[in-house]
Amino acid sequence: MPNQVGTSQVIRFATFEVDLQARELRKAGLRLKLTGQPFQVLAILLEKPGTVVTREELQKRLWPDTFVDVDHNLNTAVNKIREALGDSSENPRFVETLPRRGYRFIGQISLDADSAIGASKPAKGRHSAIRIAAVLCLVGAVCVTAVLVAYWRSAPKPESVFLEPKPFTTLPGIETAPEFSPDGSRIAFAWNGDADVGRRGFDLYVKAIGGETMLRLTHHPSEWVSPAWSPDGTQIAFHQLSGADTGLYVVPALGGVERKLRSTRVAHPPVDLRISWSSDGKWIAFTDYLPQTTEPRVYLLSVENLDSRQVAHAPRCMYDGLPAFSRSSKQLAYECLHTSIEFGIYSVALPDGAPKLIATHPNFPLGMAWSADDRSLFFSEVGDHINEVSLSDGSIRELMLRQSAGMPTISTRGDKLAYSSTSHNINIWRKDLLHPEIPAQRLMSSTREQGQAQYSPDGKHIAFGSNRSGTWEVWLSDADGGNLVQVSKQGGFGPRWSYDGKKIAFDSAAEIYIADVSELVPRKLVTSVPLVFLPSWSHDGKWIYFTSHESARQRTYRCPSAGGDAEPLSTQTAYSPLESDDGSKVYFTTLTSRPILKAVSLDRLGAEFPVEGLPPLLTAGNWAIAPGGIYFVSAEAPRLLQYFDVKTTKTHRVFELEKDFDWGLSVSADGRWVLYSQLDEENTDIMIVDHFR
Repeated sequence: MPNQVGTSQVIRFATFEVDLQARELRKAGLRLKLTGQPFQVLAILLEKPGTVVTREELQKRLWPDTFVDVDHNLNTAVNKIREALGDSSENPRFVETLPRRGYRFIGQISLDADSAIGASKPAKGRHSAIRIAAVLCLVGAVCVTAVLVAYWRSAPKPESVFLEPKPFTTLPGIETAPEFSPDGSRIAFAWNGDADVGRRGFDLYVKAIGGETMLRLTHHPSEWVSPAWSPDGTQIAFHQLSGADTGLYVVPALGGVERKLRSTRVAHPPVDLRISWSSDGKWIAFTDYLPQTTEPRVYLLSVENLDSRQVAHAPRCMYDGLPAFSRSSKQLAYECLHTSIEFGIYSVALPDGAPKLIATHPNFPLGMAWSADDRSLFFSEVGDHINEVSLSDGSIRELMLRQSAGMPTISTRGDKLAYSSTSHNINIWRKDLLHPEIPAQRLMSSTREQGQAQYSPDGKHIAFGSNRSGTWEVWLSDADGGNLVQVSKQGGFGPRWSYDGKKIAFDSAAEIYIADVSELVPRKLVTSVPLVFLPSWSHDGKWIYFTSHESARQRTYRCPSAGGDAEPLSTQTAYSPLESDDGSKVYFTTLTSRPILKAVSLDRLGAEFPVEGLPPLLTAGNWAIAPGGIYFVSAEAPRLLQYFDVKTTKTHRVFELEKDFDWGLSVSADGRWVLYSQLDEENTDIMIVDHFR
């Protein structure tokens, strides 16, 4: 192929050089061993520095017409790249893994001096991306496609810049849902108070930027509070989740008597609770559920007469939330759920426009705010990062913040960004059920999170999940917590043992993997149903049960453990399946804020029935099957472990914690030990970035 970009095609980063024409990786002039597919993967990542290259895109580029084990090949290639570069997945300098998404080159790029960019400058902008893409034609990629894709992906993407935030609040507990006052001098936020003095619930506060004095506006702690300022700054509306008092309220910004505007039926903070006040002062946008359904929609409430009307709904959306007025109030943006791994950002031209899809993204949203010029939206996702999406072309870039970030708010002038930043310390504890008077032992801990612990059938090992390596992965340990071994390498969640103790199943990127304990090499389970999660085993080892999100209703399926066609076990929403102790039925939970445990008989598939006498659960991960019964944590008693006798339908107390249970519960086969996850520490502070734009 003719040379289209000059006589030398060399991309430099740190002390490394990638010669695309010679297909060589060199360090300080010395050639390193990196050829074949690993070199091609590195070359493709270098096309789009700072941009996520999805696993699907890599598959299309490298193996478009060939059936291969893509995950295994990619994992091997990336591991070889890291080995050659002296990089690591835990603290990457060059190649970053984004679980369930793909990979990103994060090193500083420069081109050869013969190029039009200059060797001493980082590659940036659409022209440098095209130049790199054209050079990469030499490594076997499709030339025209590479150039066009690079142009399309790079054209709208501004350069990522690390921002330097400072703490706005440093209070004990959780400070969250920040909102700037119209003049940008104050922030309203929710705080759940000081737990050490017995306060557990959120109230509304206001604090001036640069000051330490806080004004408490409400005095009835609730499950959640989300504020929005009136455009003149004299009032603050808030959406409160508090039992029968759930609804929209307004209170003077300097303190005074609050007034209820209307009741709502919301359930899921913060998505259901976020509100927005139009700049003309006439409307408050909020989320509520359609009558007699669990389908949330976005509404506008008239401040003048308190009438409400539904905002235009996109047909693909199963769930609408997070409404946000543009600065001009000519548009309203909101998030919607397409599938469990695809969310859409929509805008509606007011008053009666049709919904327009701006962009899609893969993670659950938590907050949204407009830029000062109404040209872009900032949104946060589960995974604790903030993205900016351009309204003109739907391109997305991540803000480079040095800690977790969620629920962004932008000042009216656009010069300040504020957000909430959360740190969790969740650890795995062990309790002796035969001697509950003995204090529990913290078994697996780190400065990050660990949970989902599961005893092996012989009680000698534990499989669990942890993000101690920087991403959620599946780990294996001895029963005492020693001899840690990482099982998954590219993301892992929800490990479950086969009943013979020889294999572990888990999910990763909406696919199920099975690892033989003797070799710990995960292999993908191939089945006919897409978007699969939370696998478990039948007692005889012939079946894998799992949840699929392939439609609006999350259903439970089973397929042969060696792979093959799946068959549905449930007709209604079903989540986190587990076979009963006697093998006659499969238990599962509903996917609601207070999950209900149900079951389906294996000899009458599709005939689901509730487990009578068992109260709603804390989460879908806080129950475990034991001989004759079920251990569980209920939504009504979130710190109490209880036992449910299946025959008598009676429950009794087991033990109570001083802190909160988190996802994960397992009982050893001999019934003596229980493993559980405990939220040992949670802190959320509000951070602020000055001179943001």
